Amino acid sequence: MSADLIYRSAAAGRSCWSRNHHGHRRDLPIDRWMGGAQSTPQDRSADEHVLALCSSRPTLDVGCGPGRFAAALQQRGLPALGIDNSTAAVEMTRQRGGTAIRRDLFAPLPGEGNWDQVLLTDGNIGIGGDPVQTLRRAADLLAPGGVVIAEIDCPATSICYELIRWETDHHLGHWFPWSRVGLGALAGIAVAAGLLVTQAVDIHNRVITVLKADAGAQRGVNGGVVT
Repeated sequence: MSADLIYRSAAAGRSCWSRNHHGHRRDLPIDRWMGGAQSTPQDRSADEHVLALCSSRPTLDVGCGPGRFAAALQQRGLPALGIDNSTAAVEMTRQRGGTAIRRDLFAPLPGEGNWDQVLLTDGNIGIGGDPVQTLRRAADLLAPGGVVIAEIDCPATSICYELIRWETDHHLGHWFPWSRVGLGALAGIAVAAGLLVTQAVDIHNRVITVLKADAGAQRGVNGGVVT
């Protein structure tokens, strides 16, 4: 089962969830991903904080999903591009007025080295199961002085590596690597990626962080820096 099926099932109002290799199930926050009237006031407040962190210069929304951030930024006259592996997600982003392309984070991307903000919201720091590699890639995309805006797990989480798949009542997806990062682990991961955590705010149990390039950070350190 592809992400396309999940997004289309969600748009039709069907339940969707993730399951990890230990069998633990978590409902996917589909209403949050869809945004707008479907999301809660608390989620809209956290989303607004993310949007307020974006300047008038270009923003790259990594793993944009249905495109709530890419579309909202463009509605405010701010340049933004969403990227996602899912064709359905790209279509949904465009339908709501955003610009998006189907592309993998680690593939060649438009504007490399020229993005003032790179968004890794909804836990997308976990893409690929290696948060250091994901943050390094995000850092490579930044313009001088740019920032990575990453949403991480609640403070109680350190770091968790897992295999997960998406499921519905009638479909099972393929397993893929993922990671979840909490605030206690973020500083070490950021340094390993050549970044520095400059801000962390908990808004209704959603932790939004800002990271910038750190000339003094040592790169090339693997996940072993995390305690």
